[in-house]
Amino acid sequence: MPIYALVLTSPPLRPSLSDFAVSRAFSVIPEALRRGQRWLSHNEAWEAEFVTNEVKAGADLRADVGFALKGLTLDINIVTAEPQLRRNKLLVADMESTIIQQECLDELADFVGLREKIAGITARAMAGELDFDAAIKERVGLLAGLDVSALQEVYDKRVTLMPGAETLIATMKANGATCALVSGGFDFFAEKIRDRLGFHSSQANRLDVAGGKLTGRVVEPILGREAKLAAFEGYKKQHGLTRALTMATGDGANDLAMIKAAGLGVAFRAKPVVAAEADASITYGDLTSLLFLQGYAKDEFVVG
Repeated sequence: MPIYALVLTSPPLRPSLSDFAVSRAFSVIPEALRRGQRWLSHNEAWEAEFVTNEVKAGADLRADVGFALKGLTLDINIVTAEPQLRRNKLLVADMESTIIQQECLDELADFVGLREKIAGITARAMAGELDFDAAIKERVGLLAGLDVSALQEVYDKRVTLMPGAETLIATMKANGATCALVSGGFDFFAEKIRDRLGFHSSQANRLDVAGGKLTGRVVEPILGREAKLAAFEGYKKQHGLTRALTMATGDGANDLAMIKAAGLGVAFRAKPVVAAEADASITYGDLTSLLFLQGYAKDEFVVG
């Protein structure tokens, strides 16, 4: 029978797991299906392996464990534990609100006094309420005339890495994975984050500039939902990988196609529409949770 892992993760700075909690979670798994359990990081991450042929068993178990541990700040996920499939060989990651903590367009909006308006459009686009291409054109249009120096200022003073980003990329690379950054944001930022963290490659949109100022246009073609999916499929084909050995992660509706195409699609601090359809969802943990999902113990992490 296929082998699965129930993985519990909690915020590293506020770990909420205990021996009692994991014992209770383990007891929810039918005894005949249990294979074993272990701490991946004491009080922070734990997993239990089990076997089943039932398609719905994972969803039902996740719900039952959630009920048993109600009130604890943790993420509950069920992933494959087949040894040959557990550790992914390709990671394709969104950048904004995933690898970095900001939405760069929203930060740029401060320079023209339109943060509230542009951030509102961003939120609706990421939630899937607006067409991504139309939304990015509208937002960039509002920045027409902004001096290009604002891009560097945003990067220097406002862009911060998501906790766990450096360790996630360093650990996966050390274990032979290809890491690609695919962003609906802009190449000015994506290329800097790519080089800073050591991603193998990056793809992103490009702002049109003339005379040292933004023209208010995005250079076509726009990298949106379908382009992200195409990029993901391209990387998979380029490296000769099966779907099962791939991972994609992001937070917005424009990430959903690539997340659903991956062997392990992870909604990271994502909008509800994304979390509802992804294989796994991380709401409380940092990006090292993606390593725990792959069965890495904390003492195997490579610090970036």
